[in-house]
Amino acid sequence: MEIGIIGSGHIGGTLTRRLRSLGHDVAVANSRGPESLTDLAAETGARAVSVEDAVQGAELVVIAIPLKAVPQLPAALFDGKLVVDANNYYPQRDGDIPELTDRSLSSSRWTADHLKGARVVKVFNNIQAAHLMDEGKPAGTSGRIALPVAADDADAKRTVMGLVDELGFDPVDAGTLDESWRQQPDTPVYGTDRDADGVREGLAAARP
Repeated sequence: MEIGIIGSGHIGGTLTRRLRSLGHDVAVANSRGPESLTDLAAETGARAVSVEDAVQGAELVVIAIPLKAVPQLPAALFDGKLVVDANNYYPQRDGDIPELTDRSLSSSRWTADHLKGARVVKVFNNIQAAHLMDEGKPAGTSGRIALPVAADDADAKRTVMGLVDELGFDPVDAGTLDESWRQQPDTPVYGTDRDADGVREGLAAARP
């Protein structure tokens, strides 16, 4: 696939490495500009580009940036795009966002509201970057880590679940974007490396 990744931190950098190793064409961007990504591009063979270029040519775009930076993205560019939301809301970093603080919105719904027209899928937000890098296993492996995948668009969800499996993790349907609070920080599936049954149990056990 042609994949754009916005963000080169722990999750964005890890996905750049993993997806390139699987043969995907990856363009990576961040807020500091392509020149800051020279080392990552040289290491992985990914293309270091602007945010606009990462989005325009992509079949799928991963957003892995501080949540507070989402409103600064050029929203019109994302219209019709399949967007993977790997973000989490951390108040100590992102500040007070009332509708997230009071949990009236899931963070992925908040993101989708800013990127009107995008087909947003929530995944990769509940796993540590080191485990995303090193713990992928072939399908059918006992104890294979599972990742919850939430979206409103069934086709987009199906595509992303296939990518999760390709990366070495069991995809678990976690419902809609409004239900994706069940995989946010401080829930049973956050950072706990459960298998598929364990993720389903954890999603069901989550409380607002």
